[in-house]
Amino acid sequence: MYELSIEISFAAAHQLRGFKGKCENMHGHNWRAQVNVTAERLNEIDLALDFHELKKIAGEIILPLDHAYLNDIFPFTEKNPSSENIAKWIYDSLKKRINDGNLRVSAVTVWESDTSSASYYED
Repeated sequence: MYELSIEISFAAAHQLRGFKGKCENMHGHNWRAQVNVTAERLNEIDLALDFHELKKIAGEIILPLDHAYLNDIFPFTEKNPSSENIAKWIYDSLKKRINDGNLRVSAVTVWESDTSSASYYED
């Protein structure tokens, strides 16, 4: 099994509804996301997936989040735009574009600061 990992970043504001603390107020982060993809085998040129292609796909997915107010973007109009929910949203979006018989998104980790992150993966 092979595993690839890339990082992408975006800047965005959010507020956590019902939090009862400072994070209930609108505030921003320089977010960073790590995307992990696994492959059972390599292609005809001995790659699982070109890093450039993976970064392009991930970049297209996060483009609507960059320099945005996350609470105005679906599904965060209904769900809190927490690191946990953002990680799952990126994971689900990537899964629709990448998963095939060989490639599979294995995990997405989202950092809202240098020391705080949340990951989403499926068993």
